[in-house]
Amino acid sequence: MKIENHWLTQAHKVPSPNFDDRPIDEPVSLIVVHCISLPPEQFGGNYIDQLFCNQLNPDEHPYFKDIHQLKVSAHLLIKRTGGVTQYVAFNKRAWHAGQSVYNKRQKCNDFSIGIELEGSENQCYTRQQYEMLISVSHSLLDSYPGLSPLQVVGHSDIAAGRKKDPGPYFDWNLYLSSIKNQR
Repeated sequence: MKIENHWLTQAHKVPSPNFDDRPIDEPVSLIVVHCISLPPEQFGGNYIDQLFCNQLNPDEHPYFKDIHQLKVSAHLLIKRTGGVTQYVAFNKRAWHAGQSVYNKRQKCNDFSIGIELEGSENQCYTRQQYEMLISVSHSLLDSYPGLSPLQVVGHSDIAAGRKKDPGPYFDWNLYLSSIKNQR
């Protein structure tokens, strides 16, 4: 898997308007793993793309009435099948972490890459998702010198008490052991 001009060459590109520039001289130094499903606990479809592109129709599901006006994005989505969609270039600031703190540093969006796994805090992730997440992580670690396998967290780690994802079913041991020898 290659990264060219801050985009994964193998990813399906769905550019989101929900991004801006990172602060000057702020290197990418953190990977944040999230999960998302729209509607909750349902997989497939284009609702995540629609949310990240400000096109979610509030009349298509009752849950959407509360979230359709959110201006959010992530850099990547890894679907249950292992397919990857990229919404924001890695050198730009995606809006995925919200109020967040990592090692006493506020505003994690400034220095992180957000990866969403299509899933739920209440269910296991697929083998294809782990394989793709590991492959993507290797590419990111090779491309961005500020990253290391020690700087990978869940959304719950940087927004404690506010967020729970990727949840207890995410296999941190499998994931971290697969990237730990990087660098």
